Amino acid sequence: MLSASPGFDVDLMPGYAETRRLDDLRAAEYAYLDAQTYLDYTGSGVAAAAQIRAHTERLSGRCYGNPHSENPTSSASTALVERARRAVLAFFNADPEEYAVVFTQNATGACRLVGEGYPFGRGGRLVLTGDNHNSVNGIREFARARGAEVAHVPVGGPDLRVAEAGLAAALGEGRGLLAFPAQSNFSGVRHPLSWVDLAHAHGYDVLLDAAAFAPACRLDLNRIRPDFVPVSWYKVFGYPTGVGSLVARREALARLRRPWFAGGTVQAVSALGGWHVLAPDETAFEDGTPNFLSIPDVEFGIHWIEDIGMDLVHRRVGCLTSLLLRRLADLRHADGSPLVRVYGPEGPDGRGGTVAFNVLDRRGAVVDERVVARDTAAAGISIRTGCFCNPGAGEGAFEIPEHALHRTANLRVRTLDDYLGVLGLPSGGAVRASLGLVSNIADVEHLIAFLGARYADREPDGAGLRPRERC
Repeated sequence: MLSASPGFDVDLMPGYAETRRLDDLRAAEYAYLDAQTYLDYTGSGVAAAAQIRAHTERLSGRCYGNPHSENPTSSASTALVERARRAVLAFFNADPEEYAVVFTQNATGACRLVGEGYPFGRGGRLVLTGDNHNSVNGIREFARARGAEVAHVPVGGPDLRVAEAGLAAALGEGRGLLAFPAQSNFSGVRHPLSWVDLAHAHGYDVLLDAAAFAPACRLDLNRIRPDFVPVSWYKVFGYPTGVGSLVARREALARLRRPWFAGGTVQAVSALGGWHVLAPDETAFEDGTPNFLSIPDVEFGIHWIEDIGMDLVHRRVGCLTSLLLRRLADLRHADGSPLVRVYGPEGPDGRGGTVAFNVLDRRGAVVDERVVARDTAAAGISIRTGCFCNPGAGEGAFEIPEHALHRTANLRVRTLDDYLGVLGLPSGGAVRASLGLVSNIADVEHLIAFLGARYADREPDGAGLRPRERC
């Protein structure tokens, strides 16, 4: 049975009826979602009951030990970890001869591995799009520390896209590393994957952040060949947390120079002699004992998604994104003025299921995002508010002049609220609703009904809100 609000005509959403299998799956494996409205898939995916059962059955069935040995329990763990590596490569259609998989704590850990090991230096460049998660933005500190130049290509226009001409110009001034997201975690914008070839043609390596893209889209590394791909698996299928991957071209991985070594990363080492030799494969980047009890859950999660079908998930998310955008645009105050301001593409083309917006009161002023956070939480609706660790997209959305951002760099402000006051911003960020694997029409309609009932023709009271502590 299709999950829809009363009177909703599913035929108005071409292709949605073809995804009815996901409603059956939600009823069978994600029943806990019925007690709430979950719209934070860009923050985290959701776990199926089958994933938890598989984890429990595996651990209750036999003993697994630290894989850095050859005893029976260690060998059993090693075999499962290596199976998971192969599953990751297959998920991205990556040739094992060309790509390697490094298991990390999350996509952030994968980005740090690249940043700390990349051969930045004087004359080299790091090119960042204005639309990047802070885990990617942070790489600039490694580049600056080694004398490399850092260039930012800002987002622009109401769609918050990066102009390819601006990107090409930035790439034309040197060689180094380009880092950009396949899909924005702020606005849902999908950036052209053809930029990978563009950067390679200019002599750049490419870090393609797939954290927001992989949960609902196929990334074919046999066709698109970035050098480094960070991903967090909990964003794809909810469980396990604490496991991510850096999928890297072996040639590019070999160029990284680790600033230290640790247990599990060395082939040989001398304490008194003061020398070490890193392992010759991807384990040189896996510090200490890997999460050997959870990494096998990645293989199960990948097979789970493959059995469902990524194309089916992609179709469902696309249909619901179109519905959400239409419903948000329809929300009005009594005088006809909009209730919501959407940031990024207002239509479904070239975007994913992440939708950022602010609520507007009856005077047209932005409602403090903390008010929306408080009210939606009380209503059992899980959405996200703030800047979403993507300051460049937020600066583009709020149209903050670059000179103002440079001016505030040397100001001594005590709190985030002080910083917002200096910039004259109406709020500390936006509201983000994001769709995923088992989202349904009822989730969208519940949010829309709540926004209309709570904020239409009103000026919400922001009294009693706690100060903002961080972005």
